Amino acid sequence: MTRVYTYFMNEQFRVAQKVGLMFRSETEIPEDIKGWAVSQLHADSPALGISTKYGKVKSWPQSMQPDLIERARLWRLYRENKKKERERKDGQELASAKQANRQNNLMREKDEMKFAHRNVYGKDQIRMRLMSFWANHFTIGNTFDNESLIGHAMEEAILANLNSSFSEMLYKVTTHPGMLIYLDNIWSAGEESKHTINCRKKIDCQAGLNDNLGRELLELHTVSPSAGYSENDIRQTAKVLAGWGAYFEMPLAEMKEMAGTTNHWDVYKQRYAEPGNKTVLGKVIGVGKGGLRQLTNHLALHENTVMHLSTKLCQHFVSDNPQKIDIDYIANSWRRSNGDLDQIHSAVIDRAINSKDEKFQWPMNWLFQVLRLSDATFIKGWQDVHNYDNQLMEVKKIFEELGQSFWSTRQPDGYSSQKEEWLSGEMFERRLRFADAIYNAGRPKTSPEKIMDRIGANMTTRNLVESAGGFRRSRFIALMCSPELMGLKSV
Repeated sequence: MTRVYTYFMNEQFRVAQKVGLMFRSETEIPEDIKGWAVSQLHADSPALGISTKYGKVKSWPQSMQPDLIERARLWRLYRENKKKERERKDGQELASAKQANRQNNLMREKDEMKFAHRNVYGKDQIRMRLMSFWANHFTIGNTFDNESLIGHAMEEAILANLNSSFSEMLYKVTTHPGMLIYLDNIWSAGEESKHTINCRKKIDCQAGLNDNLGRELLELHTVSPSAGYSENDIRQTAKVLAGWGAYFEMPLAEMKEMAGTTNHWDVYKQRYAEPGNKTVLGKVIGVGKGGLRQLTNHLALHENTVMHLSTKLCQHFVSDNPQKIDIDYIANSWRRSNGDLDQIHSAVIDRAINSKDEKFQWPMNWLFQVLRLSDATFIKGWQDVHNYDNQLMEVKKIFEELGQSFWSTRQPDGYSSQKEEWLSGEMFERRLRFADAIYNAGRPKTSPEKIMDRIGANMTTRNLVESAGGFRRSRFIALMCSPELMGLKSV
């Protein structure tokens, strides 16, 4: 029997690589790839994963998905225990106290594992890719004070709003305590606010306006510098934001007294607010808590926002150097729908399918695709989140070693989608090491030959794998680090 090789990746896998995370071995390949991709926008998004290293896929336990109130409680408990660690008031040795405190209270490890599980085991792969894109766009870097909030923001501010409008997502992310803490808005007070005026009367009292979030809201999250905004526009934006946010250590009773709510996601401190109307990019913004909604609605449909984000979506999902026709197609969808994300994302899928350009895969997306294609178990189960395994790295270490973690200390502009930023010799060597580790520790169930046949690997890839020799390990590494599997043009 003669085997017929294709010279390009199957259309189903080509699309799933560009806008998704590839199909797991047990998944039936859809015939109508465009119909499947669009339907993915409304796919159920349960949090799926494994309880132990070789456990069956099932739903994540609710006890490991706490809400903001519980996260705040755990954070306060953690800070109290940190003090006990230093003072050793409970009689514990320092090392054991630290370990107990970390295991019982910190959410970061659990959130990172949940994120990895969702990408490896979930069926909503396009929604996962979109969540990652927007989580990178709305970067919430780790400041330690907010590390237990990053995962919550990704799920509840971004994933939960993928089918709403960009304006709604923008508002939810901007007001999320993780963002407000990250960009220092929780202490920002209007120059003429009651708090600042009262502070001026006291010795050693400092209060003032912080424009970090206001600056990034314009520069990165919406209109970009192409809008030609001024420093005064940034200042006016900061005044709209003054009063938003509460520190997580604040007791609920104090929050209730100060802001009239116990919802950490809705804290607006009237005493910190700047009185009077503000003007941002020619738009008059009214006074009070509702002013921010007016501003985000205005920015979400601003022409410079439309073009900035249409370009960015193209660069991430379509091509490193997208054509004007692709950008305009998405931009027109944005305008027609008044920023409806369903229609915007559908337009992105259209252009990704239409464009035959390769699209380089981020390190984290590449890792998830390798694990899904090979059916390897490389991520710990949630029951083992704090157990040492000499074969498997902690999820935290995996992302750090890849050079890409949403929980890292990083700049507000996020990670680049351009391949040039990721193609150093060192970064390629890291992928080689991970492919090796996945083979040795993850025990992939699907052979390189079966993977190549399933995806329709091109001849260049098949020749590369064949040249790696007869050892399955070498062939696996060659396949997973091939240009085709990384989203690069084969030479």
